[in-house]
Amino acid sequence: MSALPLVLTVFVACAVEAVEALTIVLAAGLTREWRSTFQGMGAALAVLAVLVAVLGPTLTLVPLGALRLVVGGLLAIFGLQWLRKAVLRASGHKGLHDEAGIFAREVSAAKAAGTAGRRGISDWYAFTLSFKGVLLEGLEVVFIAITFGDSQRDLPMAAVGAVAAVIVVAVTGIAVRAPLARVPENTMKFAVGVMLTSFGIFWGAEGAGVSWPGNDAALLVVVPVMALVALAYTALLRRARPQGASDRQVPAAEGSAA
Repeated sequence: MSALPLVLTVFVACAVEAVEALTIVLAAGLTREWRSTFQGMGAALAVLAVLVAVLGPTLTLVPLGALRLVVGGLLAIFGLQWLRKAVLRASGHKGLHDEAGIFAREVSAAKAAGTAGRRGISDWYAFTLSFKGVLLEGLEVVFIAITFGDSQRDLPMAAVGAVAAVIVVAVTGIAVRAPLARVPENTMKFAVGVMLTSFGIFWGAEGAGVSWPGNDAALLVVVPVMALVALAYTALLRRARPQGASDRQVPAAEGSAA
């Protein structure tokens, strides 16, 4: 895989996670207190930086074949989870992901919470809400960037894609000071699910000793085939949907799950 497809793939996948983290941070900051919110975000970023510093160099020591077998399996599992939910949403069997609704839920919970401070943090609720949101979504960003980067032995370019996604989403969020509800997140999740599953199958098979015709060019066939399979399942599930049912938004209880 050349540098550009690697960067673009990581960028799109990480942008989805960054949008969800932004929603939580904005809910904490706009409703509670920005100082504690930024402290929680900073603490989460520090933890993520340590993980990257430890895991990145360590994985480069693993033989490429074994690395691609393990990473391919993990990506396939991870991608199939995304793709399953995306297909269910697209077919109307699961509510569409709604960042505006999630933002409203987080704001409501933040307003109802107490304002107690702890351990030098003036607003512990804002701190923990921001910390958990950034850490959980950030772990997925780190996972995507490291697995793609190390599998291609090009961690710097994967990092460029991940950092660019985070910066673009963060700058946009700061500019509008609102959740990015207009981002076609459900479509992006579908595309990311297809990509992660396709790369997982491709790298897992390579790690197991399969020689793909055309090497990396085989992805030009694997990705469209996976997309067609997902679209076919979507069409079949739409036909099986009870009459009168309609697409709905994600209930507040579903939160920011992929």
